[in-house]
Amino acid sequence: MAATGGVTTGGDGDKDFRSEIDAYGFQRPDDFDYDTYEQFMSQYLSVLARRAGKWSKFMDGKKKVKKSAKVKRYIRKGISNEYRGVVWMYISGAEKMKAGNPGLYQRLLEGPKDQELMEVIKTDLHRTFPENIHFCNDSTVSKRASLQNVLVAFSHHHRADGYCQGLNFIVALMLLIVRDEESCFFLLETLVKRILPAYYTRQMNGLKIDQEVLGELVKQKLPEVSRRIEAESVPWSIPTTKWFICLFLDVLPIETVLRIWDCLFYEGSKILFRVCLSLIKQNQDLILGASSFPTLIEAFKKVTLHSRNTDCHTFMQNVFLDSQPLGRATIERLRNDCKMAETKE
Repeated sequence: MAATGGVTTGGDGDKDFRSEIDAYGFQRPDDFDYDTYEQFMSQYLSVLARRAGKWSKFMDGKKKVKKSAKVKRYIRKGISNEYRGVVWMYISGAEKMKAGNPGLYQRLLEGPKDQELMEVIKTDLHRTFPENIHFCNDSTVSKRASLQNVLVAFSHHHRADGYCQGLNFIVALMLLIVRDEESCFFLLETLVKRILPAYYTRQMNGLKIDQEVLGELVKQKLPEVSRRIEAESVPWSIPTTKWFICLFLDVLPIETVLRIWDCLFYEGSKILFRVCLSLIKQNQDLILGASSFPTLIEAFKKVTLHSRNTDCHTFMQNVFLDSQPLGRATIERLRNDCKMAETKE
């Protein structure tokens, strides 16, 4: 897991910055940069407290969250952890889907099972965040059973595609934030079928097309980087598959990932391109300095490990600044172009 951090309530200020376990239950790695994290959190706590106050006032008595310019602005600045799960469910459309399908989740859990599919899922359970106290072998409050239930229900609901590796990590984080199994099932359903269609399928066509789109966007916005990548014949699938398939989870610090997901559930897949472009732009000197295929791949690994990624607030500000302008229409046009090029081949 990438260097992690977090504050459970959006700024109570009581967390020990030097704790070996972060607020989400992740064991910090041996090389965790406590000094950088402590410096960041000493400033970020006041931001968290301010955002928590605004969210508390905004959510006071509300039973649902509707999309609006104000909500979008609030989300881009970060959802308070106290309300994050609820807000994700409403802004993504998952709550509406859940209300429209009463009993579906339970029927899937109680229905007939594909034993081969069950074995694949059970194998992946032990690989899911073993460094997290909520998913490790000796956890007394393990969420593994809930993780298995959501993955089993989802994969049996979509038997044609079955289970796709990567979903275990996504569901695990959902369970840490949303907590309720059934809600996580519908949040996953919304993510996979509406926000990121054809990412988590046998062919992964949606993922492959979007990696090609990223390549075109880099060519337009960061031409020097594009030429360096093309010179070494590095396919974008090599450095970015984990970025896309895991939605930056297990790649960037957890607090930064959550800020990205806040925007993902509201604004859709466009945020993934924005994050990719910002990561590349912020580290273009490192990438341009690579002189061979192996050193380019190594440079992209260092891109996600840079200490600046810990400052999730500045990180997200850069995400929106670095990729301007980037409209949905541009992405759809590039997707269509890439699909047509693929068909001709």
